[in-house]
Amino acid sequence: MDQGTSAGAPPQLDFIPLPEVKSRGDENYGDSSASDSEYQHALEVVFDAGNAHRRRSSLVTTPNLGDRSGSAERRENTACFVHHLLEKQRRSRKLNSNSLQNINENTKADKTVTTRNESATQSRMLTKRQLADMAYGVRELSKRLGSVRLRLRVKTVFLLTKAHDESLIGYTREMVEWLLSKQRDTMYIVYVEDTLEHNHLFDAKSIMSADTSREGRLKYWNNELCTKHPLTFDFAVTLGGDGTLLYASWLFQRIVPPVLSFSLGSLGFLTKFDYSDFRETLTSAFKDGVTVSLRLRFEVTVMRSRTKGQQRDLVEELIGEEAENDYTHKPDGSYEILNDIVVDRGPNPTMSSIEIFGDDEHFTTVQADGVCVATPTGSTAYNLAAGGSLCHPENPVILVTAICAHTLNFRPIILPDTIVLRVGVPYDARTSSWASFDGRERVELCPGDYVTISASRYPFANVMQQGRRNEDWVRSISEKLNWNSRQKPKSFQEWSNELNAKS
Repeated sequence: MDQGTSAGAPPQLDFIPLPEVKSRGDENYGDSSASDSEYQHALEVVFDAGNAHRRRSSLVTTPNLGDRSGSAERRENTACFVHHLLEKQRRSRKLNSNSLQNINENTKADKTVTTRNESATQSRMLTKRQLADMAYGVRELSKRLGSVRLRLRVKTVFLLTKAHDESLIGYTREMVEWLLSKQRDTMYIVYVEDTLEHNHLFDAKSIMSADTSREGRLKYWNNELCTKHPLTFDFAVTLGGDGTLLYASWLFQRIVPPVLSFSLGSLGFLTKFDYSDFRETLTSAFKDGVTVSLRLRFEVTVMRSRTKGQQRDLVEELIGEEAENDYTHKPDGSYEILNDIVVDRGPNPTMSSIEIFGDDEHFTTVQADGVCVATPTGSTAYNLAAGGSLCHPENPVILVTAICAHTLNFRPIILPDTIVLRVGVPYDARTSSWASFDGRERVELCPGDYVTISASRYPFANVMQQGRRNEDWVRSISEKLNWNSRQKPKSFQEWSNELNAKS
């Protein structure tokens, strides 16, 4: 791709074979390959602040948990290639809007005016139309990325190893030494988990002492660095199974670098590359480019009920008329998830009572052990075990499956990814429920609390093998789950011969 741009202008990105996309690190860390003159717009999909229709309680700003999102200025000027393309696509659609532009698609208007800040960019606060535009942009970009190869200028590599598995430390050391070797065309900077700095099996000192050119090029990451400065890393590599990949998604709660996963786990739905070929795989990825699949993630926000004395009804509070300045709930943390959110009975011996809402409608009340709300990627995980549908990862849907429902006719449902789903505990419930996010961060939901679930503007950029997107998924469910596996029916001649042989 020709990048004949003037100094200081962001490079132009077009969907042609082998486009070359530059990435950069965080401004506080000078490890990435791009200069300040190549500062690009964020991958974050930003919409105009007006016309929000969500309930006022939903528009309350989520508490800043460790400054996960960074400053507004940094979000305006990041260089993650996927977010840059999403923003470019959004602007293009805005310029080419049609007569539907003037149709009012809001179901109700909030009196609270939001401004362009962190609270206004959360998915749960978007209007129905804005959420649809954002989801459509991610889907269209994912389709287009599937037919091109992105050539990245990689300098800083993030390396994640399966936690608490000492057998993988040797593999990690082997890959680090290869990346730091002076035989590489690029002087890569490699980040490994800080727990390996003093690990005797990894032996970081001997790695550094083997070659003076490695000085300062082996560094260590921790959770805070991944949360606050995700743009430090140009490329991510995981060694492990699907759980390791989910952990990578958990570490990068906003912008995610492209992730290439080597299969060293037990199942391997998402890990497509063989570790024994890692040299050829990484050489090809850095030199020739990669094909990226954008996996839908959910943005989940825990909403806590504000304490009041009078008798209350969750259905009335979430879909009924709002009183002036009546904020019934307040946010208590947001999470980006790749697989699923599960609301269940936790340690309680009795089943849960759970209310499910979609946008401004009350869907149903569920009496069950719990409810699993899964992404298409998570359809083969807990969703499948609970009786939910298998779903191709490129489908733009939300899967809702009851866990051991106390009824014979509650069937799994599949909803569009433009819905803001709410799953809550009614005020008259006998016990609390518990929510977990990709199997982590388990929190209690007391009567009156609920969680909002919506499509995230931060998709997970998963590196795929060339030209095998659909084949890989079908092969995975066939080989890993023995999907539709049965004994092949015999022809009449074979059956007759066996019968004669026995007689």
